[in-house]
Amino acid sequence: MTRKPVHLALYDTWADWETGHATAHLALAGFEVRTATPGGRPVTSMGGLRALPDLALQELRPEDSSLLILPGATAWDEGDDLAPAARTARAFLDAGVPVAAICGATAGLAREGLLDDRAHTSAAAPYLAATGYAGAGRYVEADAVTDGPLVTAGPTEPVAFAREILTLLGAYDDKAADAWYRLFHDSDPAAYAEWTEAASR
Repeated sequence: MTRKPVHLALYDTWADWETGHATAHLALAGFEVRTATPGGRPVTSMGGLRALPDLALQELRPEDSSLLILPGATAWDEGDDLAPAARTARAFLDAGVPVAAICGATAGLAREGLLDDRAHTSAAAPYLAATGYAGAGRYVEADAVTDGPLVTAGPTEPVAFAREILTLLGAYDDKAADAWYRLFHDSDPAAYAEWTEAASR
């Protein structure tokens, strides 16, 4: 069965470090990763990397995708320019297509009302509370949280974020995902053989 692409939304000031583990290992697992930006224009990351997108964010359709990944960016907290990205996330979730948001993107989803009724995490509970959202009671103090088709994480947890994504999309089973996490998060040398063996099944 052909897998649908994973779509990575990019916008100016996106946080370089937050999605690399997820996209690299999804690609290694056979998923095509395509980038989408507002208006289909080139964008520049927080670290100064310039990206040429595959398509415009406005062209994304849930039925053409396996997952939408939203990285953090300072732009999430500097106005409403990224509100359309949060609305795209709503369209994906409404269609039952997974969304993964990390760092500032979780605040964007909070403002869109997408965390009101779903378990979630972020950089810190007060950070999301400042958005005025109604989901504070569903906040979980954890590295990363999956609730149905939604994955959330804070900015210091790109490996936990990736583990949740790899498991959600079936790229790794639980055993492979656990070994992968221990390798890349804990630097456990014994986990490498466990991961490669489990991932090759």
